[in-house]
Amino acid sequence: MSAEVSPPLSAEQQNRRCVTLQNQLHESQNLNISLRLDWIDFPKTMIQWTALPTPLFRSSGQSISLLFSFIKSFPFSITCSFPEESQETSSSIDQQLLNLLSNTNWQKHPSLKILIPSLSPSLLSSFLSQNHSNLNPHITLSFFNYLSRIPSFKPNIHSYAPLLRILISNKLFQVAEKTRLSMIKSCETRDDAVFAMGFLRDMNKCDEFKLNLWAYNTLLMSLSRFVMIEEMKCVYGDMLNDMIRPDIYTFNTMINAYCKLGNVVEAELYLSKILQAGLSPDTHTYTSFILGHCRRKDVDSGFKVFSEMPKKGCRRNVVSYNNLIHGLCEARRMDEVMRLFSGMGDDDGCCPNVRTYTILIDALCRLDRRAEALSLFGEMKEKGCEPNVHTYTVLIDGLCKDSKIDEARALLDVMSEKGLVPSVVTYNALIDGYCKKGLVDVALAFFDTMESNNCIPNVRTYNELISGFCRTKKVHKAMALLDRMLERKLSPSKVTFNLLVHGQCKEGEIDSAFRLLRLMEENGLAPDDWTYGTLVDGLCERGRVEEANTIFSSLKEKGIKVNVAMYTALIDGHCRAEKVDFALTLFKKMIEEGCFPNACTYNVLINGLCKQGKQLEAARLLKRMPESGVKPTIESYSILIEQLLKECAFDHAYKVFNLMVSMGHKPDVCIYTSFLVAYYNEGKLKEAEDVMAKMAEAGVRPDLMAYTVMIDGYGRAGLLNRAFDVLKCMFDAGYEPSHYTYSVLIKHLAQGGLDLKTEASSINIADVWKVVKYETLLKLFEKMGEHGCPPSTNTFSSLAIGLCRERRLEEASRLLDHMQSCGMPSSEDIYTSMVNCCCKLRMYEDAARFLDTMLTQGFLPRLESYKLLICGLYDDGSNDKAKATFFRLLDCGYNNDEVAWKLLIDGLLKRGLVDICSELLDMLEKSGSRLSSQTYTLLLEGLDRTDNK
Repeated sequence: MSAEVSPPLSAEQQNRRCVTLQNQLHESQNLNISLRLDWIDFPKTMIQWTALPTPLFRSSGQSISLLFSFIKSFPFSITCSFPEESQETSSSIDQQLLNLLSNTNWQKHPSLKILIPSLSPSLLSSFLSQNHSNLNPHITLSFFNYLSRIPSFKPNIHSYAPLLRILISNKLFQVAEKTRLSMIKSCETRDDAVFAMGFLRDMNKCDEFKLNLWAYNTLLMSLSRFVMIEEMKCVYGDMLNDMIRPDIYTFNTMINAYCKLGNVVEAELYLSKILQAGLSPDTHTYTSFILGHCRRKDVDSGFKVFSEMPKKGCRRNVVSYNNLIHGLCEARRMDEVMRLFSGMGDDDGCCPNVRTYTILIDALCRLDRRAEALSLFGEMKEKGCEPNVHTYTVLIDGLCKDSKIDEARALLDVMSEKGLVPSVVTYNALIDGYCKKGLVDVALAFFDTMESNNCIPNVRTYNELISGFCRTKKVHKAMALLDRMLERKLSPSKVTFNLLVHGQCKEGEIDSAFRLLRLMEENGLAPDDWTYGTLVDGLCERGRVEEANTIFSSLKEKGIKVNVAMYTALIDGHCRAEKVDFALTLFKKMIEEGCFPNACTYNVLINGLCKQGKQLEAARLLKRMPESGVKPTIESYSILIEQLLKECAFDHAYKVFNLMVSMGHKPDVCIYTSFLVAYYNEGKLKEAEDVMAKMAEAGVRPDLMAYTVMIDGYGRAGLLNRAFDVLKCMFDAGYEPSHYTYSVLIKHLAQGGLDLKTEASSINIADVWKVVKYETLLKLFEKMGEHGCPPSTNTFSSLAIGLCRERRLEEASRLLDHMQSCGMPSSEDIYTSMVNCCCKLRMYEDAARFLDTMLTQGFLPRLESYKLLICGLYDDGSNDKAKATFFRLLDCGYNNDEVAWKLLIDGLLKRGLVDICSELLDMLEKSGSRLSSQTYTLLLEGLDRTDNK
């Protein structure tokens, strides 16, 4: 670690280097010391449009133009979140404090116990800043120390500042020195460290109370915690200007800060200063360099420093080992890691500590070696090394990634038993695990309990929940979380908006997805390739390929690089729109532009060709894949096999099947299911059962679709009992039958199990819910019970949805009554179907009743349901009921912008109900709801268009 010796900077150079920081600190140095600097940092999310005057809109063009003028003149207002402590309250507490501290026997004063609960660090800071001339400094210090010992009262850095001023003005320098050190150590954020630095530099002007070596080193250490390098350089320069000679602690602190950033070159400059000062590098010095080399991904250099330490007469400690072990783990050199770990005791007499084990457990989990991680976890406990919160969190995260959420939850319970408080990372791991399992309500329960454990959710917590709600097609709940983020003064990230855009697209709400795009830009976030890729895909799924083309073509101007996912989505969209020739043109274009297709691109194109009956071209494309450096996937073969089987070309299908196996692919459940469908369609039950036997031999478990196909096959053959046996197997395998599964079962029950070729079995699967009798549904429940798989809430939901789609409200209501008589809990999906069905039948009072029941049972109705009901009530002339319904909606916690988008813009304005829209918007604003500027703009544009019609 040789380093070129550089001359120390002159005082003038040091001052010049610090001038920028001094300017930044100037304001904080001159502020009243009771001012909380973090109150000044207004987040972007606190900027909101000024509340519009009432009445907001009228249907004349003049009112619209006036409103435009009003908004232009007041673009936004800033909402400050200063603590709401009234002057009267503050003044009263100040007087009580003054009376208390004027008494030498203040600890026995009767007002003390009454005063303590209402006293906050900011109020104490404000009181001490008022320069009470008759305040006894000894009593003041004693009182401050008394408060510091109270768990509910934690002095912050701004509380220490006025106390220091009092002590210095009374020349109590020895006590002030201890207080100064306590102040520096109380820094909990970067802002705190900036304040401390500015305040102490200001105090340093007092010749009688200059910063000493101890204070400088403590300040450097505090700044180092937050890796504030530039500030540290200034403090180091101040040390030299004050003629304070740095010691080994000073140099080690500077070296460690640079090494945290992987900046070994700068760290070596301070190593040379150690040598210049006649000092010797110690264990801390070398350990920092091990960290620095590992941070810059140069583990070999870190290993070299580690090896040199004994030669330099410097003993390696557990931190030295931990830094190197962590670096090796990051480089995935686990064999070397385990050798180093096992030799700790023999080579240096070091025992692994909790961090050593945690680093190893984390690395093993990330490498999917979770069984070894659990074994190591058991070993550490056996050796008396108690796991900490981080250890448990790493394991919980690993178990959640393995979908072992019950085991993860059990570990959380163990933590609680041991008195360990889970961190936000712990909860995030569990929330993510439950969301990925589709158990979003359980995840939400964890979210709600976080605060009771003094654990504040962060942006990632919200993103994981938003992802979970979007994945389960409950984007209205995901959007509601956006408002909760803003209330918490958490700025949504790009990931937040991308998840919401994706969720809206998946629910077919493309217009709302575009509104989110504009909201994203309004929040200072630039949409990226994932944002636009999601929009292109969403448009293509809805058949809006021309709009997708327009966005795709505009990306180059926006500086967004088109990627393979976007091309694939666009090619797939054109294939679905039966524009395969254009899809092939896009395919050629992407190759010409150096964007090389992947297996998914080939697959969507092969599928498009097959759907157009161009199997020969599809086969040629499949053959070209390896030549282009792309290995065909199982799906590549599956698409072609499925198409050949649809044409009953069994021989050709088996040829492709054998080719796939020869290429090293193991047939999956989708391919076997394709053969099952083909044989059942031909009435070849024995051949289908042979396929099922081959699946079992190959160890391929049926999935939901495979079970449904088997049920349909046995139903077609008139073997209803066999069909229900398969249903039982489906339940036992952990699958919930889908709506389509129940449609198949009901179809065959309605036909009495007769063969499809007979005249009595002419019911089309699409018409099942139009013709099914209620008695057939009861027969379904009976048969399910006989076969050991009694109906569940999911069963009733699937049936209710089917009936409601065909507007068969009477039968759906009977079904709901039957469900309740069985003691089963209702579901959100059932009530949503009932509400929507009532609205379609213009039975708005019944719809409102179902909606109220939903709310009573804790379900959050979808905004689509509210839109149907409110707009329907207005269409029906029931304005007061519509208004009352909207008013109830405002208490449900929906995202305010989404309410405006889906009810006011997509609902009322599309119906031309301008005055009503204005009235409801007034209600929205009076309720304290905030709307984004782009939502106001959209409303204005909609009103303007409606007025001009």
